[in-house]
Amino acid sequence: MEKKHYDAIDGLRMIACFGIVLMHVRANNAYDISGFVYDKLIASFTNFVFLFMVISAFGMCCGYLDKVLNNQISLETFYFKRYSKILPFFAFLVLIDIIISPSKAALIEAFADVTLLFGLFPNNISVIGVGWFLGLIFAFYLIFPFYCVLIKTKKRAWVAFVISLLLNYVGGSYFDIGRTNIIYCLCYLIAGGLIYLYRKELEQFSSKFQWISLGIIIVTTVLYFTIGGNTITMLLVSVSMLIYALGRNRRGILLNPFTKFISSVSMEIYLSHMVIFRVIERLGINTMIGNGWAQYAVTVVIVLVGTVIFSAVMKKILDLLGKKVSKTMA
Repeated sequence: MEKKHYDAIDGLRMIACFGIVLMHVRANNAYDISGFVYDKLIASFTNFVFLFMVISAFGMCCGYLDKVLNNQISLETFYFKRYSKILPFFAFLVLIDIIISPSKAALIEAFADVTLLFGLFPNNISVIGVGWFLGLIFAFYLIFPFYCVLIKTKKRAWVAFVISLLLNYVGGSYFDIGRTNIIYCLCYLIAGGLIYLYRKELEQFSSKFQWISLGIIIVTTVLYFTIGGNTITMLLVSVSMLIYALGRNRRGILLNPFTKFISSVSMEIYLSHMVIFRVIERLGINTMIGNGWAQYAVTVVIVLVGTVIFSAVMKKILDLLGKKVSKTMA
């Protein structure tokens, strides 16, 4: 059976990706800006990584859950596809980082990076600092067959979700782990799986009650800013946004050619935007017209445009090289 593509999720990927860029530009500059939007709203965009986790788990379920449970895909094929999709672009960024800042530590961390197994380490890796998310997602790929067993039925999935919430609490309060650890983030990944299991009902609800679905996003967002960003509020915001997107099948803010294009390179944008920012920073472009809103806006636009172009071009080049290598080895 051909899998259904929920096109509006492309818009969520774009929002999350751009939001994280906005946050990182803010965090890596000392602009003289204050107020709710800059200090609270843009700073909170760091938590879009949890939306990415929910979306990633949902997408993996759409593509592979039934295949894994019904033995319709070999594990060798599954893991090869995961490596081949992620490694080329990421390895290229690691090489750039070593060239820019060569050191023994960078070489050691680069080795760990290109294995894609660094998400299993107990401490963070500084080479490609934002790459921690990729390490976590690849750790999710490693345990995906086990994950499929956990959410094989709705009842089992709910039990696993409750346990994952307890693990999140225990991990954060007792073992001192955070968002870079897959055990801490398992609740977001299982939430994506639960949404997949109820996808037909949720799609129907979101499509029929569009304004109620949108209102739930507003309520959960207000709740987030009222009581703070904790696991529950971040889950509620991420889940409500995904549910809303399930019911959108007409062209709009979440569904258009631009969001589809950005979604296709969202991983590359996420991984490379800080590399582009560092280049801009060394050229002094991030401070050329002051340290207020105008400079922040200019910096964000240049980083986004530069990163999108870099990501699209390099992905195309690496894809072509990959095809040539495959033909040569065939």
